[in-house]
Amino acid sequence: MKIAGEFSFNKGATYLAKYHQALLDEVNEAIARVDAAPCKTKRSREKTMPGKVLYSPAALNRCFKAELHPKAWANCKVPCEYPTGFYKPGYKATPLSKGAFRDMDFVKNKLGLEIQFGKYAFMVYNVCAKMTIFHKLGHINAGIEIVPIKRFADQMSTGVSYFEQFVWDLQHRGVSDIDIPVLIIGIDA
Repeated sequence: MKIAGEFSFNKGATYLAKYHQALLDEVNEAIARVDAAPCKTKRSREKTMPGKVLYSPAALNRCFKAELHPKAWANCKVPCEYPTGFYKPGYKATPLSKGAFRDMDFVKNKLGLEIQFGKYAFMVYNVCAKMTIFHKLGHINAGIEIVPIKRFADQMSTGVSYFEQFVWDLQHRGVSDIDIPVLIIGIDA
């Protein structure tokens, strides 16, 4: 795979260069080592492209995991105890599931890494909510979000979001006082 674009959200590139350059180098090397060709295994059942062979997000994620786990990048999972004290008096709630959690794909030395080949909402959630939560909990101080560029996303299932769209929205949203430094990396096969 190759890096096709980078967007520094809340001075993410500057922060990573100063505090996490070695980790950023590991991520860049992992991207370069991932061979996307064997991941083109998903046969589409969509009306707009029946039978077309597409890149499998699950297979791509396995490739990244195979590159990053040996370098001590690990999943970070935090348990969630959902509040029930906000229900109206007399409301009979369904019992909340035990074992609820939030997780980040990879964390190493306070740097969070998410790889997202899903719908647009997940990209926004990762950067504007999840990374902020994991920062507040003390797990990370900055993040990297790896996403496909448009050309690569077009070779996946319909609805996969892409780098250019995400960057436009982040530019127009602006930075909030709770946002952490994040480098958005757009990749192509």
